[in-house]
Amino acid sequence: MPLVRIDVNQGHGPERLRQISQGIHDAILAEYGIPERDYFHVLTEHPQGQIVAQDAGLGFERTPDVVMIQIFTQAGRSQEAKQSLFAAIAANLAAAGIAGRDVFIGYVENTAGDWSFGFGRAQYVTGELATPGR
Repeated sequence: MPLVRIDVNQGHGPERLRQISQGIHDAILAEYGIPERDYFHVLTEHPQGQIVAQDAGLGFERTPDVVMIQIFTQAGRSQEAKQSLFAAIAANLAAAGIAGRDVFIGYVENTAGDWSFGFGRAQYVTGELATPGR
């Protein structure tokens, strides 16, 4: 059950925003085999200048179409699985017109006890939800 935060500059338009979100979700579905309805995205548009995404010494410049993605999920997936996910996200976003240089992903892992889906309970800990497989 990843929680995904997506930050973009204003100007993409509603259909492209939908494609970005769906492309990320489709990649997670394909790579991690999560249930279809484990779809938790927060998409935020920012005025130009509020996202700073320099090249970090890699020798390329990003455009104003940059998509900053934070994925919060339970620990335990291999580095290979993560890299496959990153590649699938980039491929899906390319289909939405986002260049690979504009796909920035931060991946944050936690444990089953770090999630509450409502009512102030940690449902993975209480047994109300089964802990997702790897």
